[in-house]
Amino acid sequence: MLATGCAAGPGHGHHPRGVAGALPFWNRSRLLAAAPFLTGPKRADKPDPAASPHTAAGVSSLKVGALFEHSASGNHFCTASVVASPSKDLLVTAAHCINSGDGKGYNSDIVFIPGYRDGQEPYGAWTPARLFVAPQWASSADPDYDVGFVALQPHDGENIQDVLGANRLGTDLGYRYLVHVTGYPDSANTPITCVNWTSEQSSTQLQFDCSGYTGGTSGSPWVIHFSSLSRTGTIVGVIGGYEQGGDTPSVSYSVRLDAATLRLYQQALAAENTGSQQVTAKNAGRQR
Repeated sequence: MLATGCAAGPGHGHHPRGVAGALPFWNRSRLLAAAPFLTGPKRADKPDPAASPHTAAGVSSLKVGALFEHSASGNHFCTASVVASPSKDLLVTAAHCINSGDGKGYNSDIVFIPGYRDGQEPYGAWTPARLFVAPQWASSADPDYDVGFVALQPHDGENIQDVLGANRLGTDLGYRYLVHVTGYPDSANTPITCVNWTSEQSSTQLQFDCSGYTGGTSGSPWVIHFSSLSRTGTIVGVIGGYEQGGDTPSVSYSVRLDAATLRLYQQALAAENTGSQQVTAKNAGRQR
C-alpha cells in the first residue's frame, strides 16, 4: 500500500545537535574532503559488468542529494531523497546515516545538499529541524529498522518539496520490483544511477545487484514506477539494513518497508504538525 497522511502520536525529543553551526562548518574544502559513510563493512572491489546492466551518471531527477554529517570519527556523507509529506519538508535515508545505533544518539552538523556535485550546492544547503529513527535502531542498530526520516527547515522561505518535488512512500508491496537506484558513491562527487530487479534476501530485507554502490550510497532510494514526465515514482527501499547496506559495491540491501516504516513515517508527519523536535519514535514495533 502507499503511505498516507494520517498520523499516529508523535514521540518525544529535542532539537538536533549542531544545527546553528552546520552551514558555516560545511565549507567547500570540508565537503570535498568528507568520506563515504562506512559504518558497515561495505568495501571497494572490482566492478562486475554483469551486475551493472544500466549503470550511468545520475541526475537529481530522483529527488536525491548528499547528506553530510559530522561525528567523532570525522566528516562523512550518505545519500537522502525527498519523500512526499503534507508539510513538504521530509527526507528518507538510512537510519545509520543520522543515528549511531549504539544508544549515543544522533550525529551532528547534518546538512542536505540536493543535486550536489564537486563541492557545489545548486539548490543550496538545507538543515534539519527534526530527526526520526525507530527505538530498535537507536538502542541496538537492529538492521530491520535501518530507515530514518529527516524533516528540514525552510530555505530562503521555501520547502524542499516545492523546490525539487517528491517521491511517494510505498510499504508492504512485495519483494520483486524494477527499481531506479541513485546515490553518491565514494569514487565520485556526482551520483550514479542503476536500474535492475530486486529480490528477496530475507523476510525483512530486499537485495539489489549493481556494481559501484560504495559507502556514500547508504540511504539511496529504490524507486519503482518512475515517470519520465513527472520525474517521480514510489520509494520501496533505501540502501541500508542487512550489513548496513552490504559488504561489496556489487550487492546492496534494504529493509523491506512495512508497517513499522509506515508508523515511523506517520510519527514524522505528526511531529510536523505538533512542533516536536528530534525523535526516537515510540511504538514502532514490527508486525509480521
